[in-house]
Amino acid sequence: MHISEGVLSGPVLVSGAVLAVVGVAIGLKRLDYDNMPRTAILAAAFFVASLVHVPVGLSNVHLILNGLLGILLGWSVFPTIMIALVLQGVFFQFGGITTLGVNTVVMALPAISVYYIVQFLWHKKPSWMLPAAFFGGFFAVFLSSIILYAALMFTQDAFSEVAAVVVITHLPLMVIEGIITAFCIAFLKKVQPSLLIESGLPT
Repeated sequence: MHISEGVLSGPVLVSGAVLAVVGVAIGLKRLDYDNMPRTAILAAAFFVASLVHVPVGLSNVHLILNGLLGILLGWSVFPTIMIALVLQGVFFQFGGITTLGVNTVVMALPAISVYYIVQFLWHKKPSWMLPAAFFGGFFAVFLSSIILYAALMFTQDAFSEVAAVVVITHLPLMVIEGIITAFCIAFLKKVQPSLLIESGLPT
């Protein structure tokens, strides 16, 4: 879902940059430095998962894992995703520097939304853990595609068809991300439940 350089309008770029700065500031303030190794590992997972991608119009289809990152990191997901996007932009020219703010918001804002939704569902009924994890993975990609759609539409109405294609082509990925997220949470619950406890999740 990397948006390339030279596509978005100035107001959209500025709005994305402002939202990203706010999110990163909150994330850094709430970052528990004792959990830096976990954060680094998840940033690496996001970085690697996003490397294999298929171009679709002005964007790309690839694994994102922002739902999983959101569930495990909370607000720390903002600086985590931004750092990974900077490295991808510098070393592989995925996305860009001017679009860094928008790309960060596209992936991190849904992640933090999923964090609160899944927290609510798990604390309400812990037995909903796996369905909630699947929903988290699915909904994070869905919301990311909607934000990307909005960014393109606010730039130019002519992007409407391209934006719609981006959303549609991500539908299978939403299901795949849901399955991967549920599998990862089930695996962590079995072999490393402390990671879930540190994220404030009942086990």
